[in-house]
Amino acid sequence: MELFKSLDKRTKSFNDPFKHFEINQPLTNEAIKEISNTDIADPKKENLNYDGTRALDGGDGAFRSGIKDGGKAKKLRCYVTKENANQFPHLTNFIEELRSPEVYKKIGNLIDKDLNNSFVRLEVICDREGFWLKPHCDIKEKLMSSIIFINVHGESENLGTDFYDKNLTKVKTVPYKHNYGYFFTSGPDSWHGMEKKEIKKERRCIQVNYVTFETDWKVK
Repeated sequence: MELFKSLDKRTKSFNDPFKHFEINQPLTNEAIKEISNTDIADPKKENLNYDGTRALDGGDGAFRSGIKDGGKAKKLRCYVTKENANQFPHLTNFIEELRSPEVYKKIGNLIDKDLNNSFVRLEVICDREGFWLKPHCDIKEKLMSSIIFINVHGESENLGTDFYDKNLTKVKTVPYKHNYGYFFTSGPDSWHGMEKKEIKKERRCIQVNYVTFETDWKVK
């Protein structure tokens, strides 16, 4: 279980500007290939511009309301579901790790959240030139927020997520390193985003959440 090994041996805790953890090498090479090869539409070809959110055309709000395909933004957002799991066997294995009591209880202890009865949500992301994310705190339904970066094109490590203090002053950038990421629990001071930066080719990652609303992947 590569994820559990990383949680046990390759995870560091930080308290500034809010409590969070950085995790190294949680993904297998096979899972990385699936992330790298996932076909995700380019917003510019869909006549959409990045607006500082991941929704672009309202898809995220619809998803929060229980539409599992992501609403209008489904062409731009790739969630791993039971319907498409056969296309992502290794990411599905990763989801199964997240669903396992060994993993979700360990993460729950780290972030001080009860993850019993929660659901796993995993999205493959491909950000392109022009992407930015305004500082925000996640919705309370996200019990855990996590991004794991896949940097196979030698992009700048500065393309990681920016963390801010309560005055919205940037305190740090989690580096955009290959097979590296972070996780934390949502709270009123967990301000994060990404300032406008140069993306030469693409910024690939997966977003992983434990959430209170229903997905296809309830913890066991």
